Amino acid sequence: MSLVIKGASLLGEQAGDLYVDDSGLLVEAAPSGAETIDADGLVALPGLVDLHTHLREPGREDAETILTGSQAAALGGYTAILAMANTSPVTDTAEAATRVWELGREAGLVHVQPVGAVTRGLGGEELAELGLMHRSRAGVTVFSDDGRCVHDARVMRRALEYVKAFGGVVSQHSQDPSLAGSAACCHEGELSGRLGLPGWPGIAEEVIVARDVMLARHTGSRVHVAHVSTAGSVEVLRWAKAQGIDVTAEVTPHHLLLTTDLLTGYDPTYKVNPPLRPQEDVDALRGALADGTIDAVATDHAPHARHDKEHAFVDAAFGMLGLETALGVVRMAMPDLSWTDVARVMSLTPARIAGLADQGRPLAPGSPAHVVLVDPDAAITVDRDASASLSRNNPWHGRHLTSRVVHTVYAGRVTVRDGALA
Repeated sequence: MSLVIKGASLLGEQAGDLYVDDSGLLVEAAPSGAETIDADGLVALPGLVDLHTHLREPGREDAETILTGSQAAALGGYTAILAMANTSPVTDTAEAATRVWELGREAGLVHVQPVGAVTRGLGGEELAELGLMHRSRAGVTVFSDDGRCVHDARVMRRALEYVKAFGGVVSQHSQDPSLAGSAACCHEGELSGRLGLPGWPGIAEEVIVARDVMLARHTGSRVHVAHVSTAGSVEVLRWAKAQGIDVTAEVTPHHLLLTTDLLTGYDPTYKVNPPLRPQEDVDALRGALADGTIDAVATDHAPHARHDKEHAFVDAAFGMLGLETALGVVRMAMPDLSWTDVARVMSLTPARIAGLADQGRPLAPGSPAHVVLVDPDAAITVDRDASASLSRNNPWHGRHLTSRVVHTVYAGRVTVRDGALA
């Protein structure tokens, strides 16, 4: 299908037209017989790219599938998502990675790029099939044991050395288990003591970030810090980048806006790993995203079936939904962030980190037509029951957001039209 996207504000600046030919590329002139999308008043951005999505398939299709996760992603303006490896079975072989990649192609709504496990079975001891996963049809370049920290420094060093050979990157869940064990579920402080919840101190994140940037410097390899949540981690990242260490980092929308005060009601919707932090950490994260110390926004979209989430707080599963609301939450948290910077942290830089050459490209002739059109002023009231996700653990239910995704175009094909799946 050829398209003319007429009158869009490109990156929130000058208005212009975008032309898409039948091959799914942006071109210089309007193709004959093209469908016209009236984008007057809408902001055009490169399709969003999420470095951190949990799709649950295979193994927990009651919580999410690759199809329903892809639908949620398209509705949120995404054209590429990275599917984390903590499935059942774990994505730790070339066959498993290829199957996730194939199911993403069958869904056809976004590019689904599998993330490979760092260690076999996420056990933290034996390296997974890193090279075979990279050489598979899936072309895996990002590896993570997310949900668990690669806490053994020797194993982490070996992983960094291995992926360096093909330009891969290890994405680390920074949580020292000796400082924040599996029961830890609330930022350690006065509130955790008053509520009687096991504390998750910021230092448990910061010591792993510090160790890993030093390992990256030693090996000359790339490390990526997942879901940064503390001001201390920001300090370490700022120092590491000043030293020229090859480190990148992401922050979630929820860590940019929500604080640990929400836990006073013991609502398990707000149980997430790493936990929500105090306002001073939120402020540091916002500043770091604005100045480039933190490179990208990633959702950590973590769907859960009701029977896993609706428990006493300490027993409930970690995680919350994020794909459909990410853009609006980022705009609420950081209203002064320009649309150019939104594109940088939610599209261009995530695509570069993940090595997705055809994603996060400028809206210029010759680029693949991955485009999201946003109404910057349209109000949205989040309704968890209207989500495309199979799960309902949505922390934004009932909140009012702006920056509504109106249309999403993936590889020249309209996947979302007028805010609904096409």
